[in-house]
Amino acid sequence: MKQRSEVNTWSVTWGVLMAILFSAAAAYLGLKVGQVFEAAIPIAIIAVGVSAAAKRSNALRENVIIQSIGACSGAVVAGAIFTLPAIYILQAKYPEMSADFLKIFIASLLGGVLGILFLIPFRKYFVEAPQEQFPFPEATATTQVLKSGDEGGSQAKPLLFAGLIGGLYDFVVATFGWWNENVTSRMIPYGDDLAEKAKLVFKNNTGAAILGLGYIIGFRYALIITLGSLFVWWIFVPAMALIFPDTVLNQWNPAITTAVGEMSPEQIFTSYGKSIGIGAIAMAGIIGIIKSWGVIKSAVGLVGSQSAQSSQSSQDLPFKFIAIAAITTIIITFLFYWFGVMDGNLLFAAVAIILTAVIAFLFTTVAANAIAIVGSNPVSGMTLMTLILASVVMVTVGLKGTGGMVAALIMGGVVCTALSMAGSFITDLKIGFWTGTLPKKQETWKFLGTLVSAATVGGVMMLLNETYGFASGALVAPQANAMAAVIDPLMNGVGAPWILYAIGAVIAIILTLCKVPALAFALGMFIPMELNVPLVIGGAINWYVTTRSKDEAVNKRRSEKGNLIASGFIAGGALMGVVSALLRFGGIQFDYAEWWSNPFSELLALIPYTLLIIYFIRATKE
Repeated sequence: MKQRSEVNTWSVTWGVLMAILFSAAAAYLGLKVGQVFEAAIPIAIIAVGVSAAAKRSNALRENVIIQSIGACSGAVVAGAIFTLPAIYILQAKYPEMSADFLKIFIASLLGGVLGILFLIPFRKYFVEAPQEQFPFPEATATTQVLKSGDEGGSQAKPLLFAGLIGGLYDFVVATFGWWNENVTSRMIPYGDDLAEKAKLVFKNNTGAAILGLGYIIGFRYALIITLGSLFVWWIFVPAMALIFPDTVLNQWNPAITTAVGEMSPEQIFTSYGKSIGIGAIAMAGIIGIIKSWGVIKSAVGLVGSQSAQSSQSSQDLPFKFIAIAAITTIIITFLFYWFGVMDGNLLFAAVAIILTAVIAFLFTTVAANAIAIVGSNPVSGMTLMTLILASVVMVTVGLKGTGGMVAALIMGGVVCTALSMAGSFITDLKIGFWTGTLPKKQETWKFLGTLVSAATVGGVMMLLNETYGFASGALVAPQANAMAAVIDPLMNGVGAPWILYAIGAVIAIILTLCKVPALAFALGMFIPMELNVPLVIGGAINWYVTTRSKDEAVNKRRSEKGNLIASGFIAGGALMGVVSALLRFGGIQFDYAEWWSNPFSELLALIPYTLLIIYFIRATKE
C-alpha cells in the first residue's frame, strides 16, 4: 500500500510539539543529574502510538519526520547545557559576568544550523556505508520501533514486550530505587579497602537500556570501549596514587586541594583521568580528520561543482544552497560575536569566527563517526578541547578575564551544539535511509526543530537558574562545572593539564598504528566505567546468541530477534526515563539515598540483572 506523504500538518505539528516537550524534559534532567537522554526512541514510540490512535494507516514516513523534528531537542539541549550554564556558575565568583535569554538562544540556534549544514555533505559517506562498517545502534533501535508500528504483528510483539520489561525495570530503579542502579566492588568484603588503599574499583550499571545498547554495538567495539575504561581505572588511577601519594596536583586546576593519595578512585578519575580521555578523543578526532580528508575534500569540491546537480541533488538539498546558507550562517555568527559578545572588537570577533568555523567543520566527521559506531557522541570532550584552544588563542590576541570567559563559553556553546546536532542528525538520516524517506525533506524540516528547541532550552535554562541557581549546587550540571573549572584558570593566566592531554594523544597514535579504533578506546577512557562495562556484557550476549548454532540461518534469525529485544530495552528505558524526569519535575520524588549507600542494595541488584540477561538470551531462541 502507498505510504502517506512525509510532510503534512500532522507530522510537522507533532514534531514541533515533541521538540518543545523533550527539550524541556531533557534540559531539566541533564542539569539535575548530568545525563541527557536520547530523544529519538521515545519520540518514535509516541509517534507510532498517536498514529495508531488516530487510525492513520501507512504512516511510517510521517512518523520519521515527527521523530526527525522532535529529536532536535536532545541535540540542542546537550549543546547548550554542557557549556552555557558555566556562565551562571562563574557569575557567583565574578558578578560582572552576564548572560541573557537572547545570547543562549542565538548561540544554540546558530550552532544547530551549522551542525546541519556541515553534516549534509557527508550524508552519503556515513549513511550509505554497510552496517558492518557503521553499526548505528541508536538508528537501528529507532528504525525497529518505527517499522514495528507500521508492520505490526511479528515485529511489534517481541519489541513491545521487551520494551515493557526494559521500561518497567529501568523505571523501578530510577523512580523507586528498589535496587541500586550500579553494582560495584565496594559491596564485597574488603572492597572499600581495595578502593581506598589500592585505588582499584569495579563498576557496572545494571540498566536495561545500556545492556541493549551494548548488544547492538556488538562485542568487538564494546570490548575496545571497555578496555579503554579499564586502562584508565585500573592502570592510570592506581599509578597516579602510587607516584603522587602526598602531592596536591593543582597546577592545572586550583580548585583541587586534596593530595592524590587521599582521593577516591572516582575523584582521581574526574580530576586527572578524564583529561587523558579528552586528549585521546582530540587526537583520535584529528586522526579521523586526516583519514577522511579525501571525503572532506570531495564534499567541499562538490559544493562548488556543477556536477553536484546530479543524482545526489535529488536526494539532498542543493549544494549551492548549502554553501550559501553555511556562509550566511557564519557571517551572522561573526556579527553576533562582534556586537553581541566581543563588545565591538573586530579582531576578537574575526579570530573567534575562524576558530568556530574550522573546529565545528572538522569535528563534524568525528561526531558523526562516533554516533555511527558506538551510538555515543564525545561532544563534551571535544568541547573541552575547543574551550582550551579558544582560551589559549583568545588570551594570545589580548582577550582575558571575565570578558574572555563569556566569549569562550559562547564560542564553546556554538561548537558544542553544532557537534551535538551533527551526531544526532546522522542518526535521523540513517533512519530515513532505511525507511525510504527523502533526505531533502528531513534536512529542510530539521531547521524548524532546531529553532523551536533553541528557544525552549533557552527559556528552561533561565527558569532553572531563577528557581535553583546553577551555583547553588541544587543542579549538578557536571559538564558545565567542568567547563567553568577549565576556563577560569586559563583566562586568568593559569595553565591546562597539557601533560595529561599529551599522554592521551600519544595513546591514540599508538592505538592507530596498532590498527585499534582509537576513538572507541578514547570514548571508554572519558566515559565513566559503570556506563562502559554493561556495553561489553551486551556485546557478549550478541556473540553468544549468534554463535550457538551450526546453522548460519538460525544464527541470523537469532541476531535479528536480539536486535528487536535490544531495541525494546533501549526504547522502554528511554521512554521511562522521560516519565521519571516528568515525575521529578512535578515534585514526585522518592528518597532512596540511604538505602543505596547500603552494600545490600548493590547485591540485590544482581538478582534482577541476572534475570534480565537470562530473559534476553532465552527470548532470542523462541
